Amino acid sequence: MKKIVIYLIFLVSIVTVSQNNNSNKKTAGNPIFKGWYADPEGIIFDNQYWVFPTYSAPYEKQVFLDAFSSPDLVNWTKHEKVLDTISVKWAKRAMWAPSIIEKDKKYFLFFGANDIQNDNEEGGIGVAVASKPEGPYKDHLGKPLIDKFYNGAQPIDQFAFKDKDGQYYLFYGGWRHCNVSKLNDDFTGFIPFENGTIFKEITPENYVEGPFMFIRNGKYYFMWSEGGWTGPDYSVAYAISDSPMGPFKRIGKILQQDAKIATGAGHHSVIKDPKKDTYYIVYHRRPLNETDGNSRVTCIDEMKFDKNGLIKPIIITNKGVKANPLKK
Repeated sequence: MKKIVIYLIFLVSIVTVSQNNNSNKKTAGNPIFKGWYADPEGIIFDNQYWVFPTYSAPYEKQVFLDAFSSPDLVNWTKHEKVLDTISVKWAKRAMWAPSIIEKDKKYFLFFGANDIQNDNEEGGIGVAVASKPEGPYKDHLGKPLIDKFYNGAQPIDQFAFKDKDGQYYLFYGGWRHCNVSKLNDDFTGFIPFENGTIFKEITPENYVEGPFMFIRNGKYYFMWSEGGWTGPDYSVAYAISDSPMGPFKRIGKILQQDAKIATGAGHHSVIKDPKKDTYYIVYHRRPLNETDGNSRVTCIDEMKFDKNGLIKPIIITNKGVKANPLKK
């Protein structure tokens, strides 16, 4: 009996230590959550960090999107199937690269679906809407927002961007072409540019896919992915401009694989701490022991700048970033 009591006390002590360690975690570690997820968009809503990724699987199984939220970048909560093809009648598979933006107390989730190869196939870029970040989201239009190839850009990898003057833009494009367009007020279509066109090509050198933009010190940082998504050359490069329309002259790569850590690092987004000049890059990469193209995980590392405002090369890590609670 005495031995049993001692053993039980030992077990309780182990559980207590484990719980204390979990509650005092200082970094989440990379990947930040379990499962195969790629193309993550990170954003902040209502004192919570959010990540909306692609469910990384064969195309026929990519029929939903999950989301993840965290108060501190360390402890993540999974929100399952915030959007599903059941709610989007025209979407059948290959639901990719969600981009989310808040407007008028609603959340608009832009996504690609069906991986169309030509103008005769059904699919392209859609938009769904919900009253809260975790959804559930419903199809906003009942049809794709963009369902054709313009300027050679496959309608995938959309990114919604709000400019300083309140204008909303949509950047998008695969197949080595990138377009920008001006969204109308209710996100049901587009506002033509002064020359009457809807989609302006802004493709920088070496662009492949995955556009992203943010503003820092009045400058527009435009970023994209290069190389092949299943290969070791997958990476992220960037340009800086005085306008969201460019021109965008490539400066160089800032994110790529580290043979000691992981391969195929790319398709990213950026989160800025709202209270200080701290930036995080959210991206996917492939663990060293994985060779399947769909074996991708979501990670976060810090992104820093030099005195001239250029982005320093990202150091990808296994430890991830330090806890940074939004509520203090």
